[in-house]
Formats: sequence, C-alpha cells, structure tokens
Amino acid sequence: MALSANERARYRRHLSLPEIGPAGQQRLKNTRVLVVGTGGLGCPAALYLAAAGIGTLGLVDFDRVELSNLQRQVLFGTEDLGQLKVEVARERLLALNPDIEVLVHALTLRADNVCEVIEDYDIVLDGSDRLSTRYLINDACVLLGRPLVTAAIHRFEGQAMTYIPGLGPCYRCLFPQIEEGAVASCAEAGVLGVLPGVLGTLQANEAIKIAAGIGAPLVGRLLSYDALELRFTELPISRRDDCLVCGEHPDITAPRDIGPVCDSATLTARRLSAIGLRDLLASAGPPLVLIDVREPREFAAEHLQGARNIPLRELESRLAECAGHGDPVFLCRSGRRSLLACAIALRGGIAAPGHLEGGLLAWAAEVDADFEVASD
Repeated sequence: MALSANERARYRRHLSLPEIGPAGQQRLKNTRVLVVGTGGLGCPAALYLAAAGIGTLGLVDFDRVELSNLQRQVLFGTEDLGQLKVEVARERLLALNPDIEVLVHALTLRADNVCEVIEDYDIVLDGSDRLSTRYLINDACVLLGRPLVTAAIHRFEGQAMTYIPGLGPCYRCLFPQIEEGAVASCAEAGVLGVLPGVLGTLQANEAIKIAAGIGAPLVGRLLSYDALELRFTELPISRRDDCLVCGEHPDITAPRDIGPVCDSATLTARRLSAIGLRDLLASAGPPLVLIDVREPREFAAEHLQGARNIPLRELESRLAECAGHGDPVFLCRSGRRSLLACAIALRGGIAAPGHLEGGLLAWAAEVDADFEVASD
C-alpha cells in the first residue's frame, strides 16, 4: 500500500533524504521488526522504530513494570507499575504513531517457540538481559536466515554488533559460549540510565539501515561504547569456520535451550574482583599470568607488577604468549577490553581465562589508592 498523505507529512524529513525518499520509506513501512525485551535497550529502540515508520513492530517480554525500571526504561511511567511491559509499550508506541501495527508476545522465548515467533519478522533486535536468551535468539536467526542486531550493557559500557546471513560472523563466532554468571547483571552491577538509550538507538539505526537498504551495517565489527570517557571503539571480528551454528559443519541444527550454568566441559571465563585478584596474587596457589590488554601508552603510565602488555588488537596473533605458564588473567582500564580478551582466548583454546571485573579502575578504588589509571 502506498504512503498516505498523512504518512507523507509525518515522514517528510525522511522523504527529503535522497538515501531514503519515498521508495525507502515504503520499504520501512513494509518491514516487520521483532524487538526482544522491552527493557533498557528495547524501549528506545522500539520508540525510534515506531517513529521512523517501521510498518510492523513485534514486542517480546513477559515482565511487568517495576519501580527500578523507570530510571532507564523510557516507555513506562509510575502509573504503569505492575502492568505487563508489552501492553504498556504497545499503547505508547501507537500513541506516537497510529499508522503502524504493534504485536505483543507476552512470553519467554524457548527452543520450542523461538522459531515460530521469529519467522514472521524480517529483522530481529535483541535487547534481552540473559546470555542464554542471546544464544537462543542468535541460533534461531542463523537457522532462519534473519538479520540480527544485538546489544548488551554493563555499568557504564555497552557493545553492539549486527549479523546478516552470509555476510559475516554471528554472536557465537565472537562468544562460542560463556557461562550465564560470567557477566554481572544490571541488578548486580548497576547501569547508567542513559547508557541503554545510546545502544538502543544504535540498534534502531541498524534496523532502519537494513530495512531501507542504505549504509554499511555493523557486520564483522564489535562496537564498544564507554560512557564515562565518551569513546567508541571497534574490534574487528571474523566468522569462525568451526562455529557451532554458522560454521562449515554446524553442530546446532535446531534451537536448544541453554541452562543458567553451563556444564563442566564448556569453556568459561572467570570473573575476578579486585580484592579476589589481590588475594590470589598473594596466595601460594597456581601461578597467574597477568596480561594487560591496554594500549602501550596506557601500560607505560602505570601497570600491575609482573603484568605483560599485549594490546587487544594483537592478542589473537599472540595467544601463545598467554599459555603454558599459568592461568591467564586479562586486565584493562574498566573491564570492557579484558572481557573481549577472554572471548578471544576461549576461541583460541585457552580453557579458563579470567578477567578483572571493573578493570584497573576497580583495583585503584578497592586495593591501591595510589594506582593511577591512564585514560584509554
């Protein structure tokens, strides 16, 4: 159906863009986007997708609005406490743009329903807060051939990447498997309220680009955002031939549920607090290899005694330096790069890498007040 006079007036700023124009806006209208999670990421993503004129929005969430949500989940108000998030979100989105369709899925995604939900949509945005759900959504999108824009947030930092079938790596290529508790939840670690707004709008931007057929999607790149330093950085990532779901000989041929804790044979990353690392270094236990993955100038300014410097961008080609002398523990300024280093180490066959949660900033705050951490 062609754009109505009302739609032409609503989307006038889009129509003025040569890259979008009437044809691109029509493509947005014809696109169906599924937003998984109407929390910190899903709220801003859904708002901007609705405003942009995505014709059909699907919302997946089984939670109800809680008071602690309101610091960052901008679709909800105090009067909505106790109500289903997807129902409140639907009402708000239709108030913003009554020309779109909003479908609600008040359920928990599982292996037995994920494909049935996703197959009705053209693009999927993952704003879930559980690792097991991220793997489930990734696997279903790969198997169904659906583009996926995924993002995650933690304290003051966020990450985003896009998977497009046949063009680049999926989420499992970067993180083959991580234990559910390897990264603290927002409830445990806290999160800056505006952070999911930044990442959620980036997800919406990716979906709009894919739907309109414009620009270069975030494929083969992991985009990281540090809100404290206001810095964006990129880590190039490549498709793994041995990926369990998108590799040459995939082991996963149908979605499967992942328990909250992986079995003992699964490669996992260890999370160490600053106090925990201090105590391990002082103990007579197994030796640790401290690998500082910051840039050389940061390392030169100050570093932990005995640490060796392997910048994150060089880590994949220098993994041999991390093995054979003890358990590696990766260090960086805030914990963002060290967690990525763990993922690279896991892919390279290092069985139990660790990282300093909160990075050297946590070390300075909790262990050594004289330790000065250089900006990244």
